[in-house]
Amino acid sequence: MGKHNLHKSSIKRNAAVAAAVGVGATILSPAAAQAAPVAIPNTNYSVDVPSGLADQVKSYIGENGNVAPSQAKVSQSESSPVSQLTKPAAPKSSKGQQIADFALSKIGSPYVWGAAGPNSFDCSGLTSWAHSQAGISIPRTSSAQASSGTPVSLNNLEPGDVVSYYGGASHVAIYIGDGKVVHAINSGTSVKVTDMNYMPIHNAVRFH
Repeated sequence: MGKHNLHKSSIKRNAAVAAAVGVGATILSPAAAQAAPVAIPNTNYSVDVPSGLADQVKSYIGENGNVAPSQAKVSQSESSPVSQLTKPAAPKSSKGQQIADFALSKIGSPYVWGAAGPNSFDCSGLTSWAHSQAGISIPRTSSAQASSGTPVSLNNLEPGDVVSYYGGASHVAIYIGDGKVVHAINSGTSVKVTDMNYMPIHNAVRFH
């Protein structure tokens, strides 16, 4: 039976019993062992536990009534702050998105006939340069690009696809999504983003 100076306390008794379970002990029935009082530090309370568990319960409770640090076995995932837990790796960007991103990084660069980067471009120079940065080699000229790769319908375009314009594919651009392309248009305009239908479309192909 629990004994205290004021009145019985089921809360303190339960705490001691829980402490015994926490250290992995087997609680003995009253018939199997004699009761031993365990004082709850910083209170006037004590609780009876089987004598074989008294020392374990005392060491688990600690001198100040809190769980002793040496006995507080908490898993790493429970004790670690959320910021320290392992986070799922961010998905890697697709090759097509990489191509589009490389081309977009050159917005504002000047158009120069025959240039293929890294500071100035003509139309096919930009498309071939962006692909090369993503580790993909494609033909250098606009007509060769339009006749290579895998044909793609305009309804199934993905970022990184090459869109060609006019009969004979005399101009090319890189699709970036949402009906937009990035391209080096002409000597009077720097690399910029426009609507995909800025000029008459010839076809679209994919190299990634």
